[in-house]
Amino acid sequence: MEPILQEWEDFARTIEPPALTMDDAALRDHARLMLLAFAADLANAQSDEERAAKSRGLAKRDRGDSAAETHAEARLLSGYTVVQLVSEYRALRSSVLALWQAAWDGRAVDMNGMMSDMLRFNEAVDQALAESVARYEQLVKRAQNMFLAILGHDLRNPLGTLVTGSSFVMQATDIPPKYILVATRMFSSAKRMSKLVNDLIDFTRTHLGPGMPIRVRQGSLVAVCEQVVDELRTFHPERRIELQMPPQLDAVFDDGRVAQMLSNLIGNAIQYGSVDAPVKVRLDGKDDQIVVVVNNQGRPIPPDKISCIFEPLVRVAANIHSDHAEQTSLGIGLYISREIVHAHGGQIGVTSDAEGGTTFTVTMPHRRKESRATNAAAGPD
Repeated sequence: MEPILQEWEDFARTIEPPALTMDDAALRDHARLMLLAFAADLANAQSDEERAAKSRGLAKRDRGDSAAETHAEARLLSGYTVVQLVSEYRALRSSVLALWQAAWDGRAVDMNGMMSDMLRFNEAVDQALAESVARYEQLVKRAQNMFLAILGHDLRNPLGTLVTGSSFVMQATDIPPKYILVATRMFSSAKRMSKLVNDLIDFTRTHLGPGMPIRVRQGSLVAVCEQVVDELRTFHPERRIELQMPPQLDAVFDDGRVAQMLSNLIGNAIQYGSVDAPVKVRLDGKDDQIVVVVNNQGRPIPPDKISCIFEPLVRVAANIHSDHAEQTSLGIGLYISREIVHAHGGQIGVTSDAEGGTTFTVTMPHRRKESRATNAAAGPD
């Protein structure tokens, strides 16, 4: 044990800067427990299935955190990168195998037994490495999402002040027009920033919580769809948006979230669609299903990009016009739209080709099934 731990410590001290601030106990923190786990593993019989599972980091394990997972947390808090964390396991493996070879050098050994033990040792190291990296990645992702959530939440209040203040100046009648023009530009920019912040908050909600929170009630989808289209027509007077819908279509849904989903899909169609062709929006009700179709003409989405179109932080470079404000987006609008649709118990899909253009199709039930319900009583941020 001691020679292996000493080599572990000597190697850890070569990793800068975190290792130089640790004492001997911290440098050896969980190596002893991992070595004991490796030795115990070598002493137990193992089937071919168990060996295969271990090579993929899927070996059976006791409840609670393993020494490798605890080690990953400690190294993350000490400032180690994932590359430095992996390098420790490489050094551990190398030192053990070198000591192993020196111990058996010149002796008559059972080669089959020795090779079997070495394989088992390497499988145990791989399992520990997989556990460490998985825990490290989980903690980093959680910290990143928490940072984004705090950032988005803290930006919302000052942005609200900008929107309110610029709106107040825009309504003034006793100031020169040039100041009203500046206030109008401030208002538009602040509203655009507010949309980005709200998207950011929704993105972190879906990663930190149980899913997209919605509050459903009986309402008119026709009214919501008409309102969203009118707003986008005002914001994009140069573009033509065609709306086709029945005189009345009621359902049980979250009107704010559905409006957000429609705005994202239509805004995406405006951003990526041809300026010479209209964006077509169709709302329909079939049996107990609601169908929303948003179509735009223009360069089709490449087939290899279709599968990841709804993934967060993915933006497909296709015919983006520089005069569109939405170009300054986070690339999470379609992801949020998908989460809203799923929260309502629906599905969303996309098809894209040169002849028919790009078409997003949303299907949702008139009323969600209780088993699909999400957080309908979510509290304030």
